[in-house]
Amino acid sequence: MSIENRVSVVIPQEVKEAVLQKLTEVDELLKPFLIALQPDERKALPKMADGSAPFVSKALGYVKTNPQFVPAYINVTELEIDFKAVTDLTEFTHTCYKLTDGLKDTIMLSGSEAYVAALSYYNSVKNAAKMNVPGAKAIYDDLKKRFENQGPGKPPDTPPQP
Repeated sequence: MSIENRVSVVIPQEVKEAVLQKLTEVDELLKPFLIALQPDERKALPKMADGSAPFVSKALGYVKTNPQFVPAYINVTELEIDFKAVTDLTEFTHTCYKLTDGLKDTIMLSGSEAYVAALSYYNSVKNAAKMNVPGAKAIYDDLKKRFENQGPGKPPDTPPQP
């Protein structure tokens, strides 16, 4: 039985360094424009979701064409700045989501393949230790620590391959 290998990613060191440098550059470029909220602040704020953006855009249009209804406490310039920030940052976020999804999927598949291979090795060593093959017990005792304190049950067998 062979394990299907759907991904085999080897990132050259120079590519890794270039990507990290560019991500650091992006972080540094945006740092002056970004804030960090505390969890309780996030929870308390009214949220402008995708469905609310057209409402805010429409209201902003009315603010400009019908200023007689603007309450004195609303700073129209700040409203425009805030909405433009949402628009600009959302554009960046969409690119980041696409990148993040690709990274997460590749990490998940690579990790799954590595874990399945490691489980196969673990099960082979476990069987060898049961048969008193020299050297197997020490390896098995070391590797089985991963599955200790996980409650009832046993470590997973190697999942069947499609």
